[in-house]
Formats: sequence, structure tokens, C-alpha cells
Amino acid sequence: MRLRATGTTKTGGTTKTGKLAPAPVHHPLFARFYAKFSVAAEPAIGVHRDELLAGLSGRVIEIGAGNGLNFAHYPSTVSEVVAIEPERRLRQLAVTAALRADVPVDVAPGVAEALPVKSEAFDAAVVSLVLCSVRDLPRALAEIRRVLRPGGELRFFEHGRGGGRAMTVGQRVLDRTVWPLLFGGCHVSRDPVGAIRDAGYELGPYRRLLVPDKGLRTPSSYCVLGTARRPDLKS
Repeated sequence: MRLRATGTTKTGGTTKTGKLAPAPVHHPLFARFYAKFSVAAEPAIGVHRDELLAGLSGRVIEIGAGNGLNFAHYPSTVSEVVAIEPERRLRQLAVTAALRADVPVDVAPGVAEALPVKSEAFDAAVVSLVLCSVRDLPRALAEIRRVLRPGGELRFFEHGRGGGRAMTVGQRVLDRTVWPLLFGGCHVSRDPVGAIRDAGYELGPYRRLLVPDKGLRTPSSYCVLGTARRPDLKS
């Protein structure tokens, strides 16, 4: 197994595509909360990670890897995972998780809007509960499309807009007030499927689900899990 901590993305620097790189992400209080909460929630979420990653092969880039809870679920057919995580504390935890993984995992700093990797370098990309918190969703999805080979697959497990009218109105209000401040830039009223379609991907099968599947519904309970592809023809 190989492990490297590689790449940098600095404020005011440029990416491999020559674009100005966004400022680094730093949410130390949220990172501490998320590290504990995500582990506690794993019994409810782990089964969805298995479904998300099943059947992957070749080189995979995972954007917003957090504390690395996906790493243990990658199948042996994956030759390498490049895990991008912008938050320093979570990235340190991801490095530890990578040491326990059954597939090679390289952990690197970077942001979704300016991925520090070459174009068309990956067979698949994975986003897992991360599109809610990227600063520029269209730009992030364009970057993911850039680094996928033509025909490459995007796997997504995201939360977003859902529920009845009262819930969707509440989600919009929360996004404009306290929710992003409390939860590290997270938004609960985004439409991940619509955003992926608008970014030029070919949508594959996807399904909507509730997390947790029983009990109290929260603004972040409305999830979607599925696949999309970068079109075979270059554009």
C-alpha cells in the first residue's frame, strides 16, 4: 500500500489549468464536530457507502474526503484513490484512515473548484455529502468533469432539497441564515441532481432516500444516491 500527502492549493495561487485558486478552507470547530458526528452516524450511512462505491475500478478521485470514512468501502478493483480534502484537521484524520485502507490512497489538500490534478486522469470520481458545501457548485462540477476521462463515471451520495412545501421553504430560510455558519458552509436546499445535469453529465440510475430512514426528519435527511457520466465526446 502507498500513501502520500501531496499537492498544495494556496490563496492567490494558480491551478494546473492556470485559473486562480480559491482560498483554502478552514473550519476547525465544525471539523471537530463532524469528525465525531460522522463516526456516530456510520451505522446508518455505511450501507450507503457500500452501494455508492460498488463496482468501481481503476483510478478514482474522491473530492471532499472528510475524515476518510469511504476508504474502507472501496473494492479491490480500484487501483488508486486520490483523496482531496481542503480542511486541515479532517485531512489529518483522512491520512490515518488511508493507512488502514485495503486499496492505495493518496491524501492531498485542495478544493473542489480547483482540483490540483491533471485533466482526464481518472476513471471515476466520487462525491459524498460534499456538494452541499462547495462554494461554487457549477465550477466544482466543471472541475470534476475536467479530470474525468471521456466516459468516466461520477458517483454521488448527496443531501439536498426535499420534503413538502414547509420543509423546502424552511431549507431555503436556513441556507440564507444560520445553517452554513453552523455547519461549515453546508447548504440544505441545493438540488444536486439538477446541478449535475446542468453541468453536462449524462445522468445514470439514481434513487432518493431518507437518512435516517426512520424517525425524525431533519433539513439534511433528504438524500440522493446515483451515477452520472462525462460524455464520451470531448467538449
